[in-house]
Amino acid sequence: MEPVRTCIGCRSRAPRSSLLRIVAGESELVVDETAVLPGRGAWLHPTDSCFRLALRKRAFGRALRMTGNPDASPLENRLNGTVITNE
Repeated sequence: MEPVRTCIGCRSRAPRSSLLRIVAGESELVVDETAVLPGRGAWLHPTDSCFRLALRKRAFGRALRMTGNPDASPLENRLNGTVITNE
């Protein structure tokens, strides 16, 4: 039986394999591809609608116990398929 987690955006329960684990970096949100990074994690469907809901509800800060608003642009770029290079 596969573990079930709750999406912080839509609040629906789903198998862990269908969600992304998000952890707090120094000041930004980091996608934990292998679900092994240390620290608190938040689970999110990899859809723009769940991402927008989580931002509107300020769910990332609450779920990850962060103060202030974390930088969500790396997560947004990943969900939109945008690759940023530092050139």
